[in-house]
Amino acid sequence: MGATKVLLVTSCVVLYLHQIVALSSEKFTVTGLTRPVLTPLGGTLELSCQLSPPQQAQHMEIRWFRNHFTQPVYLYRNGTDLHTKTISKYVERTELLKDAIGEGKVTLRIFNVTVDDDGPYRCYFNDDKFYEEHITEVKVTATSSDIQILMHSPNTKGVMLECHSGGWFPQPNMEWRDSKGEVIPATSKSHSRDGNKLFNMTMALFIEANSHRNVTCYLQNRLTHQEESIIIILSGELFSWRSIWMWILSIIALVLVPFLLTSCVQQRLTCALNLRSTTSPSKSPPMDAVFPSRSCSVINSPWKKSAILFVISMVAIIGVILILHLKPRVPVSDPHFELDTLWLEDISVILYVMIVFIIKLVSIIYFRLQENEQSSQWHLLQCIQSRQHPREGERGEGVGERRRRRKRKRRRSSQ
Repeated sequence: MGATKVLLVTSCVVLYLHQIVALSSEKFTVTGLTRPVLTPLGGTLELSCQLSPPQQAQHMEIRWFRNHFTQPVYLYRNGTDLHTKTISKYVERTELLKDAIGEGKVTLRIFNVTVDDDGPYRCYFNDDKFYEEHITEVKVTATSSDIQILMHSPNTKGVMLECHSGGWFPQPNMEWRDSKGEVIPATSKSHSRDGNKLFNMTMALFIEANSHRNVTCYLQNRLTHQEESIIIILSGELFSWRSIWMWILSIIALVLVPFLLTSCVQQRLTCALNLRSTTSPSKSPPMDAVFPSRSCSVINSPWKKSAILFVISMVAIIGVILILHLKPRVPVSDPHFELDTLWLEDISVILYVMIVFIIKLVSIIYFRLQENEQSSQWHLLQCIQSRQHPREGERGEGVGERRRRRKRKRRRSSQ
């Protein structure tokens, strides 16, 4: 009886140890790359995983899938590739390399990598008693050397530049840099995605007339750190609008100042000649003597009203121009900024034309008034002189008659 119990206990212990050994031999882990795998767009991707400890995996189920277990990228079961169970977009683009499957190592190969292939991949092993998986992160990268800088038409404030580049993945780092390599804050940034889900980048920069002369559009892939750039050199002739406006103002000033000085000097000279003529008794009385109300003051000159009107108009127009140019209405980042600038240029041209028109109008009014005044003065002077000449003739006739009488008396007395 005692021997039987000992034998039974021994058998139980042996069976228990055998089960422990069997269970320990069935458990495994799946290993693979722990760092992200970088793969270029359109290239070939290879993902490997392996059982640890190494063991035969031909009888196991090997499944590669993304986020959903029921939607495998590749499925292998009991020595057969089940293409009908995989996602349709991977059927013709994937294969499983099983050269080392006897050691528990397989490799998934994906051809013609697209942006949709970016993300995690799970390698799953199952032997009907135990299963394990390993996750590998895939990073798809795409870099483009197609960079273009579009320059808009320059205006009075500066010029707008736009840098365009498409075909990037993931979204790149994009910035403007000056000639020293320092970053210039962009006016605006935007991006879109095309049919292949690649990023198309757009970045704008407004350069003022007295600002940078050469800038660089710089892009960098965030994963591979690959850089692409293009530089544009701006000529000073692009900012000739400001010099044109300065020339316009200078010409207006050169026309206006001599006009005012000439008119003032002419009035002073006329007044001085009239004053001198009053001191000559042999000459006819001057117009200032005939019209005592006239004065030599420039303020009372005929172009007083025209000058006041001109000054008021100039101050008003220049004030409007300064308000329009100095007061910001639309920020540079606004898409309507260029339209507002063009409108401002058109309004400025109209106002400058009005200044020239006012100068011409004042000149015409002034010379017409002066001509009319001189004509009226000449007619009055002729009228006064015509009245004075008959009296002088009568006085001349009386003197001649007296002389003849004296001669007659002398002749009679001598006789």
